[in-house]
Amino acid sequence: MPEQPQEQQREGAVAGTGMGGAMDLAAGEATSLERAPGGRARSLWSDARRDLCRNPVFLLSALVILFLVVISVRPSLIASGNPLTCDLAQSQAGPGPGHPFGYDGQGCDVYTRTVYGARASVVVGVCATLGVALLGSVLGGLAGYFGGGWDALLSRATDVFFAIPVVLGGLVLLSVVTSNSVWPVIGFMVLLGWPQLSRIARGSVITAKQHDYVQAARALGASHSRILLRHIAPNAIAPVIVVATIALGTYIALEATLSYLGVGLKPPSVSWGIDISAASPYIRNAPHALLWPSGALAVTVLAFIMLGDAVRDALDPRLR
Repeated sequence: MPEQPQEQQREGAVAGTGMGGAMDLAAGEATSLERAPGGRARSLWSDARRDLCRNPVFLLSALVILFLVVISVRPSLIASGNPLTCDLAQSQAGPGPGHPFGYDGQGCDVYTRTVYGARASVVVGVCATLGVALLGSVLGGLAGYFGGGWDALLSRATDVFFAIPVVLGGLVLLSVVTSNSVWPVIGFMVLLGWPQLSRIARGSVITAKQHDYVQAARALGASHSRILLRHIAPNAIAPVIVVATIALGTYIALEATLSYLGVGLKPPSVSWGIDISAASPYIRNAPHALLWPSGALAVTVLAFIMLGDAVRDALDPRLR
């Protein structure tokens, strides 16, 4: 029978002395004193999954988000028209057969543009959140684990970024961008959004590395990468997931704000922020052109915020 690596033999020896629960917790299989009906230990993640499946707020927001994702991928499923096809003869016309939301000031179908506008919002929100979570978690986690000069440098860098107003920074940085792509907007959000996740990840790692199972793994000679990936990351990732989920709705609202101000997405791109900006001058004559994209934006942001709140309640042991 092949011999196990020396590091795994040492950790196995510790597991046999009564610290197995702690070592499993470090590996992402944290157990509580309660056990499931089948005799298996219940983890934080299994309890959270059970609570989420019973939470009507989570289920409702998840259904809304699922619908948004589907129409973002295939908007033609519920909108057969072309969002760029406009007829000035129908400018500001109200709802009619085949056009339930009416027309905007350029004679474009509001329903079609509202459906197609979901794609830009979802893509920007999801990509910006993933970028912020990845960059912030890596930088904050390394700073919290190693400390010293790296931690001090990161803390001062986050202070500098926190001092930059987000909307003002967007007006300055994106005003020189001429591309109609979503990537400059995503890059801007990642650039100014990572400090928040970085501080949360740093605090979680500092708390997790003080636990006994981490100290035991370090004493047994485990490498830094093994400690970070096997023992610390599974127990420090929950706060990052919660904040990132709530922030996703904020990034969608920020994209709409920047597009409304003319520095985010630009025509001929289809975005709720662009449509809200174009409909603002006609709010008295054609309020429907402003109502529907604004309502879609509000429902989307609310759904992601409700989802984040539900995830926070499920992952916070103090709320059990």
